[in-house]
Amino acid sequence: MTHRQPADTVQPAPDRRAFLGASGALMLSFALPASAWAAGRQATMAPAHALNAWVRIGRDDTVTVICGSAEMGQGVLTAIPMLLAEELDADWARVKVEQAPADPAYNNPMFGMQATGGSTTVRGHWEPLRQAGAAARAMLVAAAAERWKVDATQCRTEAGVVIGPGRRRARYGELAEAAARQPVPTRVTLKDSKDFRILGQPKKRLDTPAKLDGSAKYGIDAQVSGMLVAVMARAPMPGAKVRTLDDSAAKAVPGVRQVISIPHGVAVLADGYWTARKGRDALKIDWDQGDSAALSTAKVEQMLGDAARAGAPSVAKAAGDLAAGRAGAARTLEADYSAPYLAHACMEPMNCTARVQGDEVEIWAGTQSQGPAQGILGSVAQVAPAKVKVHTMMLGGGFGRRFAPDFAIDATLLSKLSGKPVKLIYTREDDMAAGYYRPAAAARFTGALDGSGKLVALSADVASPSIMAASGFMKIPENGVDAFAVEGIADMPYDIPNLRLAYARQEPGPQVWFWRSVGHSQNIFFMEGFIDELAVAAGRDPYEFRRSLLGQQPRYRGVLEAAAQKAGWGSPLPAGVFRGIAVGQSFGSYVAEVAEVSVAADGTPRVHRVVAAVDCGQVVNPAIVERQIEGGIVYGLSAALHGKLEIEAGRVTTGNFHQYPVLRMNEMPKVEVHILASREKPGGIGEPGTPPIAPAVVNAIAAATGQRLRSLPIDPARLRKT
Repeated sequence: MTHRQPADTVQPAPDRRAFLGASGALMLSFALPASAWAAGRQATMAPAHALNAWVRIGRDDTVTVICGSAEMGQGVLTAIPMLLAEELDADWARVKVEQAPADPAYNNPMFGMQATGGSTTVRGHWEPLRQAGAAARAMLVAAAAERWKVDATQCRTEAGVVIGPGRRRARYGELAEAAARQPVPTRVTLKDSKDFRILGQPKKRLDTPAKLDGSAKYGIDAQVSGMLVAVMARAPMPGAKVRTLDDSAAKAVPGVRQVISIPHGVAVLADGYWTARKGRDALKIDWDQGDSAALSTAKVEQMLGDAARAGAPSVAKAAGDLAAGRAGAARTLEADYSAPYLAHACMEPMNCTARVQGDEVEIWAGTQSQGPAQGILGSVAQVAPAKVKVHTMMLGGGFGRRFAPDFAIDATLLSKLSGKPVKLIYTREDDMAAGYYRPAAAARFTGALDGSGKLVALSADVASPSIMAASGFMKIPENGVDAFAVEGIADMPYDIPNLRLAYARQEPGPQVWFWRSVGHSQNIFFMEGFIDELAVAAGRDPYEFRRSLLGQQPRYRGVLEAAAQKAGWGSPLPAGVFRGIAVGQSFGSYVAEVAEVSVAADGTPRVHRVVAAVDCGQVVNPAIVERQIEGGIVYGLSAALHGKLEIEAGRVTTGNFHQYPVLRMNEMPKVEVHILASREKPGGIGEPGTPPIAPAVVNAIAAATGQRLRSLPIDPARLRKT
């Protein structure tokens, strides 16, 4: 007879109530303190062959680069080693990479904390990692010169070898121990890009073999001895609370061990995932939804649309005299645009494994914010941040979602309260229905054209929730403008003499968060759709109309011209196929895309080909750039064709991928990526491919049908031929 420990419902005793009260403030708003030195630091720094925090060299000449950024498919486990290996003059065939511990030594220079997002990894580490490689190279040269009793200027390096006078040669591996004792140079000279032999090359990704043979470990793969698996019934909206709970049926499920209430919901802890899920599904919960109980998709759309039409009060950018520009116009055009809440829809659902023992916390998670996790989880578990150890696992998709702390907070709370290691897994439906979303948004545009068809005045009023306010670590400036809410519009490139671009904050209720390309994802759709409308109203070709407004923007104009030329803009297409074009800048990179689209009799659009031109400054790995632009197009096209979260009676009703489809293989267009040569510093590349695709497709649909779609996702019913 199998002995089964009886299930128990954990009711917070007074001390637990105090604990939950103290940590509950972290559920929706949290600070990001500087992370303390992590326990794993000595393991990284102790080897005799460590030349600095970023690199160590083995006697077998293996060069191991330590990467502080999270790998979520964007290629940082290859790009970071390439930066360092170039200046080190390493033999690329001997370069390996390891994930860094949570440690300020590996802070993202653009964030001031160890975190991955905003397409910042290469931008932030472009010089620091090259300097680290150059410093290590100088130390190796100094060690060789000391051995040979020659001046260091008589030595040079080449592919993992120091070469001295008389053709003497010493491998990095045999010099590393002595090099580690050399003083670290305070100044180094970096290579000119014309001398690069690793950077700019399409090197194979270092993480691919582990992903192919199954040895790569994602957060969901974590296994800890004695752990329980948790599945939660999450609150349907921020602020919702449990009014009544009947957990008797859950406790009766064999294998269920505990039922625990925490601020984000009610968790069932069990011996395995399916048991925990079955127990969770057996819970009977009556939620007090408060003011959100009547929220619906229609009410969100009305709230945002009304605010945009009323005129936004917070001015993000103004120039010239808008009233005078409109008064002298030959034609004025007005249009309302909108975009819905979107989920991140990561292929790997949110998860975290946590073990709280005494005054120590250890987590295994695919997280974009290792550094912040130390401070946040230290507060949650009431331990010092230095006592929080973070194992950064591979991320099965991030897109900004895994920058949020909720799944790590919940797992840590459950381990603390249960006294066991806990692996928390959000179901797909739970993450979709009670997660973090790209904000819904609405925009009212008014444009004025003079008699020659020149755009002389433009106003844009944008209404949306505030990501800055939701983040917990940013403050909206005194002018009231959330920078994320207006990016892509406030920084639009067009030469327009009279402007007013403004923002109205509206908060319907759902939690909002950073989504791939953040505000650019909807705002470049708004902006580029309306610019196309203005081109048509002016009787101008949409490409030439944009080009005429970019006289002061050579990088915008460069990608626009390249995309048009590579796509054969103006040349004949097969019958029923039409082109649309759009351009945008985000995260320091410039991308133009041309989409070739047909529309079937039932209104279904088909994207046949996308031509993208990108100027991302100096390129680390062109193969990664191409794949990231392709991936961004897939992500943006999925949203344009299918993406929308539906809300009814205060609950998100969109569940799994049958209700929130991603692009299918038979929908995938042919994609061409053309990278423009540049000597500018690198821009980001993980996100800039996403914003131009929706407007390029919608602009092509307008050319094909005469129907201007101003809201997403694309509704085939509006395009159906009667």
